[in-house]
Amino acid sequence: MKKITTPIIPVQAYLVKNDNAKGIDYKAICLFAATGFFWEKDDYWKNQNVLAPASFHQLNDTGKLTSSEPYFNWHYQPDHNRKFNDVLEKFTHLFETIIAEQIGNQQAILPISGGLDSRSQAVALKHLGKEVTSYSYSFSGGYSESGIAKRIAKACNFKFQEFFIPKGYLWDVIEDLAEINGCYSEFTHPRQMAVLPEFNKMKGVFSLGHWGDVLFDKGASENYTEEDLVPLVVKKVVKKGGLEFANALWNSWGLEGDFQDYLESRIQELLNQIDIDHIGAKMRAFKSQFWAPRWTSVNLSIFEKAHPISVPYYDNRMCEFICKVPEKYLADRRLQIAYIQKRNPAVAKITWEDQRPFNLNNYQYNKIPYNLPFKVSRKLKAGVNKIQQKKYIQRNWELQFLGKDNEKQLQTYLFENDLKNFIPEKVTKNFYKKFQEKDSVNYSHPVSMLLTLSVWNKKFNHEG
Repeated sequence: MKKITTPIIPVQAYLVKNDNAKGIDYKAICLFAATGFFWEKDDYWKNQNVLAPASFHQLNDTGKLTSSEPYFNWHYQPDHNRKFNDVLEKFTHLFETIIAEQIGNQQAILPISGGLDSRSQAVALKHLGKEVTSYSYSFSGGYSESGIAKRIAKACNFKFQEFFIPKGYLWDVIEDLAEINGCYSEFTHPRQMAVLPEFNKMKGVFSLGHWGDVLFDKGASENYTEEDLVPLVVKKVVKKGGLEFANALWNSWGLEGDFQDYLESRIQELLNQIDIDHIGAKMRAFKSQFWAPRWTSVNLSIFEKAHPISVPYYDNRMCEFICKVPEKYLADRRLQIAYIQKRNPAVAKITWEDQRPFNLNNYQYNKIPYNLPFKVSRKLKAGVNKIQQKKYIQRNWELQFLGKDNEKQLQTYLFENDLKNFIPEKVTKNFYKKFQEKDSVNYSHPVSMLLTLSVWNKKFNHEG
């Protein structure tokens, strides 16, 4: 017998056998096509399932699951009499304890963005006296995302590297990426693949800030009711063009019923598993239980290919802590902001990317008339760029799909890779044509999913 304990938010998916079903799970793939991630226990294959998070599992000698017992359920039991400063003190101690334990005596490798999750980690690592190598990405030909990160690193006295993600890098690494993430995520998002050789030159443990923005913000507006949750989840998880693409696959494969009905029924089924009355807390729990393990965690394996990883916001103790914090202290990133202001006032004064040009001390002024000069300046700059026909790269897929060389590579995977044996060629041609001629932004996701499914079909589909 083999025993497996899955974390509350797993870093990886634990696949087990299901001998009661065989063949490709087309319904699961339709959900994947619409949202970019597999749902709950779903897999490409009916005879493989993923172990539930936060549970004790027993497997027999053949790898088949024999029993599961949850040891944690997401809940919302806050003490509304607790003062904010008491909660802040508790968070400070817990956060820094987790990071100290995860890094130990090793050097930390810290990706820094202009947001709050990695900034909070930077502050903690600085306070703990850890040696840190930090870095940030920018798109070649795009907005420099590293400017704010560089200032944070300097304020903390960290070593810093700026990486530029080159155009068309995907085609040199796509086969390796498929092996690393198993085609459980579309390929245009994990830009860390472009700098994996640089990661290999570093030393230490990655300290990754994934999921902090979900745990430390309001789960949903106070105006939502229980009846609003299914439409809200649909709005949150379905990508642009995703519903249309999934419908096309569903119909081309002759699946019974209607895809949107299936999508909404699956969402309702998962929401019913969460025994929380508070709408915001329930939405946060839904994301953490069903979204984080199958979406956010998938590409952590790329970092792990170079060095061990640590994810402080994934720690079981952090999840348990969140369940006891009043929503008003989590909303609007209040705890993280107060932590940074308290521990490192210099870092708090650095621009917050989402609130440019304001920082953590004055972001409340990001409204008219206070932000008018910045808005005017940005519009003028955009106008100049348009006149000069200068186009900034803003999205991952633009680096991979636009331009003659990229188009040639993409077309090879879509039309010369036996994808038609899995997905009818008329579906592929239809969505690629819409991407090229109608709306590249709206149809970039379907094309990216077609690319992912093409590689999976070539490498892993033993029925093809």
